Amino acid sequence: MIATNTTAQKTFIDEDFLLRSETARILYHDYAKEMPIIDYHCHLPPDQIAEDRQFENLTQIWLYGDHYKWRAMRANGINEKYCTGDAGDWEKFEQWAATVPYTMRNPLYHWTHLELLRYFNIDILLNKDTAREIYEECSAKLKQKDFSVRSLLRRMNVKVICTTDDPTDSLEHHQIIADSDLDIKVLPTFRPDKAMLLIDSPAEFQQYLNKLFEVAGVSNGSTYEDLLAALKNRHDFFAEMGGRLSDHGLEHIYASFDETSARTALSETLSGKTSSAELRTAFKSVLLYDLAKMDHSKDWAQQFHLGALRNNNSRMLSTLGPDTGWDSIGDYSQAQALSRFLNKLDSTDQLAKTVLYNLNPGDNEVLATMTGNFNDGTVPGKMQFGSGWWFLDQKDGMEKQMNALSNIGLLSRFVGMLTDSRSFLSYPRHEYFRRILCNLIGNDVENGELPKDLPWLGKLVQDISYNNAKNYFGF
Repeated sequence: MIATNTTAQKTFIDEDFLLRSETARILYHDYAKEMPIIDYHCHLPPDQIAEDRQFENLTQIWLYGDHYKWRAMRANGINEKYCTGDAGDWEKFEQWAATVPYTMRNPLYHWTHLELLRYFNIDILLNKDTAREIYEECSAKLKQKDFSVRSLLRRMNVKVICTTDDPTDSLEHHQIIADSDLDIKVLPTFRPDKAMLLIDSPAEFQQYLNKLFEVAGVSNGSTYEDLLAALKNRHDFFAEMGGRLSDHGLEHIYASFDETSARTALSETLSGKTSSAELRTAFKSVLLYDLAKMDHSKDWAQQFHLGALRNNNSRMLSTLGPDTGWDSIGDYSQAQALSRFLNKLDSTDQLAKTVLYNLNPGDNEVLATMTGNFNDGTVPGKMQFGSGWWFLDQKDGMEKQMNALSNIGLLSRFVGMLTDSRSFLSYPRHEYFRRILCNLIGNDVENGELPKDLPWLGKLVQDISYNNAKNYFGF
């Protein structure tokens, strides 16, 4: 076994990794470590869970679709054929292994070695010299039944997974999973972005609406009321399939609420015209508001991922398509429109439980204070400042998010970590988060800023790790 290879350097990850005080170690090992996992936002493919897929090798489960790794490889001068191209699986892994030593101080360095250790019991550093042995051992294990997709989820003590699904999705794979003996809930999340954002591309929008109307059973749809009826039909279906959340990935919130302009935008677009930017913004605003009211009517939680500047590299977008690693942090103004949107819903008591995520760290305090404006005492932590997301789901980003939340709101009511991942090997990110959380609190105790009340602090980290999400989302 490679783990006993004495010629390779052992990893730096021991049982006290990231835990810099005795209090932090007690909080993690005695309270946080064994808590189950609720992954309330991810992009795992439900078809692979339904079929309980077995991956042929480490590249397939670890590098396919992982734009985090691709960005690092490109920065390291690796040709695109080893990222998204036609190179063989071993060749791609070999180039990733050669890149890993250059990722030091990037979270990929921590995640890579945590995942090798937790899933495969490999405790040596990955580099070009250890690549072949690690690849062969992991690939051999992945062919064993206890390394199937469902087995990997059980290994990490995952209890609930919320995938991200378009309203037109049949959810057939969710049904297969629900009918199986899998002891993990795999629930759909309603992501209606295309129904709003594609209005900027009339031909694509028309094509999408045709599909939506067909799936929803709306004949000859042509009006705003038809669109709303189709989305309501699918929203109801998602609820029947166990859905408890919606999700929206937006540059910023839209808050003009001009219904006449919204209907004009839709009518013009369906007739083949390109409406003005002002009319299209009104359409997005009105539809987002109506969707938010649907969420409230079902006691769902709505999630808003705000601030990504997507598809910056037009040359690579045309070659590879979206979600291949060409996105970055945007610097949009968030506060005013978000305030108007939330306030309009709250003014009629139709504001659902809401989780706000920012991609620009400069918006930490903006979102943390905004959530405090609309907590109404009906639900603990009704308005959530969500965990560090995408470029911020690393040690520095997590600490800054939790510090902003602690300073302005209640960290104790935080619903904690999610993976936002497409990889079945990503669940050690929850361990990473829990270690950072326990270290943050442990440091305060050691500095005399918090009492060493271990039973209460232990409850706090258990709640943030699992209990708060379980209660908040109603799982």
